[in-house]
Amino acid sequence: MKKISTTFYDILGISSATICLVHCLIFPLLTILPLGLSHNPIIDLLFASIGLFAILKIIKKSALLVSTILVVSMALIWISILTELFFEIHLDLIYFGGIGMIIGHLINYKLHRKQNH
Repeated sequence: MKKISTTFYDILGISSATICLVHCLIFPLLTILPLGLSHNPIIDLLFASIGLFAILKIIKKSALLVSTILVVSMALIWISILTELFFEIHLDLIYFGGIGMIIGHLINYKLHRKQNH
């Protein structure tokens, strides 16, 4: 059985966090247009679940700085999503969490590339 590398999870995390951030920034603009779109926090939950899976695989082998950035960022994202799901209050924490996830995964990716070369 082939072991999936940390690089794969970093790329998965970067991709998921970037798509999520773009979704969070662009989607409110699309709701202004008469397209019949409405916000569904379940989509945010899907992206957060993918991100959670990626960081759980990464933090075991990461530096303390990277692990801290990823865990704090994920906490901000989950707090924002759960607040919206249960209390219907939109918090801007999700934007900071998404940016933090991208930064954390990029740092981890660069550290691992540096170690392997």
